[in-house]
Amino acid sequence: MYTIGYYPGCSLTGSAKEFDKSLRKICDLLGIKLVEIEDWNCCGATSAHATNHLLSVSLPLLNIKKAYKQGITKILAPCAACYNRLVTAQYELTKNNLVKRELSEFLENDYNSIKVINIIEFFQEIIKEGILDKKVVSLKGLKVACYYGCLLLRPKEIVDFDDSEQPSSMEEIIKITDATPVDWNYKIECCGASHSIAHKDIVVDLIGKILGDAQKHFADIMVVACPMCHSNLDMRQLELRKNDGYKSIPIIYLTELIGLSLGLSPEELGINLHFIESRLVFEKYFSKVEVQL
Repeated sequence: MYTIGYYPGCSLTGSAKEFDKSLRKICDLLGIKLVEIEDWNCCGATSAHATNHLLSVSLPLLNIKKAYKQGITKILAPCAACYNRLVTAQYELTKNNLVKRELSEFLENDYNSIKVINIIEFFQEIIKEGILDKKVVSLKGLKVACYYGCLLLRPKEIVDFDDSEQPSSMEEIIKITDATPVDWNYKIECCGASHSIAHKDIVVDLIGKILGDAQKHFADIMVVACPMCHSNLDMRQLELRKNDGYKSIPIIYLTELIGLSLGLSPEELGINLHFIESRLVFEKYFSKVEVQL
């Protein structure tokens, strides 16, 4: 059995619970064991690194420390923000002597020996293991815009699993489902992130450009791997719908698309929890999947 440590983080237990739900459903189906870090804590995300640098390093390191004590050697962090904070904290231990000195009493072991991977790297690994051979539904004909956002690929000196300007790893995974990744221009542009709270107008403008380019290139859906990106692109799209002639585009998690190809229903994957209706896309392309929205 393929076993891996699991750090869900705050978003996957709340606003992005369908991300967690779809991942667990996939793992149950494929015989993958997720070992959740016991008593995990918030990674700090936006708040910590915007206010206290030492705190922004110590919070994610505390999770890695807990994983180490459980005997976990590899951690899957599906949330792009959590993944970024965890690998950035490890990087700081290597490059920042001041941080290492300040945290010397806290660091009992070599926590950089633990590998942290994101959801794209996770699927790359299980594809290599042949685990995704259980695909039962072909998504041939579905045109997909793969959206990476900011935190999966940057900064390059820390996150280096794909090209930071012209990534292709998500597209390669999409091809496993027989869907067609579209070639478009905004897949690494910022969605506005947490500005969605205080500066909604900025975010609506940004996502309008992102979604508009995806539609210009004939994408049927957009696939993401970040809860914040999903929230902005899905929920704030409701503002764009107020404009005459605007056509919505469904936003789903990478795990949800993989789950559909494995024969899981939209309801099992939590797709029915999204703001933007997906029924017409599913009825057109997933005739073998029972739609229960």
